[in-house]
Amino acid sequence: VIPNTATESGEVDANYFQHTPYLDDFNKENGTHLVPVASIHYEPFGIYAGKTNSLDALADGAKVSVPNDTTNEARALLLLEAQGLIKLKDGAGLSATKLDIVENPKNLDIEEIEAAQLPRTLSDVDIAVINGNYAIDAGLSVSDALAVEAQDSEAAKTYANILVVKDGNQENDDIKALVSALESDKVKEFIQQKYNGAVVPMF
Repeated sequence: VIPNTATESGEVDANYFQHTPYLDDFNKENGTHLVPVASIHYEPFGIYAGKTNSLDALADGAKVSVPNDTTNEARALLLLEAQGLIKLKDGAGLSATKLDIVENPKNLDIEEIEAAQLPRTLSDVDIAVINGNYAIDAGLSVSDALAVEAQDSEAAKTYANILVVKDGNQENDDIKALVSALESDKVKEFIQQKYNGAVVPMF
């Protein structure tokens, strides 16, 4: 909250900590006039192996743990859909829940668990769909994931971390220079080397 109020008041010129849905809610609730000027990175969801080591090997009725909050559950379900494991109702998108599953050919038993607890479920389930930050915290590597969100997915575009300024400052030379610096090859290289796929540049 503080970076947004500081950007609105002019105390700072820009901030970089949130995604667009969070910003939209903040503007609506606080009457602020903040706008995104660049999408910098996203932290991909991954499908991680529990008792089953590949998606092809999933048995009928396999247990799958997913986050239990709406935003993250939808991302998890969309990733399962992208892998051909389930089909969601048309238009379910980023508000999808288990109730929107219209096809489940392997009869996956999908369990909703608090997102932070998902890594602990790996010994009890066949696969788990885990948020990037919780996977990192648990010592999981994105390179070990059986599948990850694609950079061009709806979720990646929507939940990318954005650079935000007060409306009217988008064309400010300093802001343009900041965008240019953040979207440089040097920053891209830094993100790729430091985070090894757990944080993905959007540029």
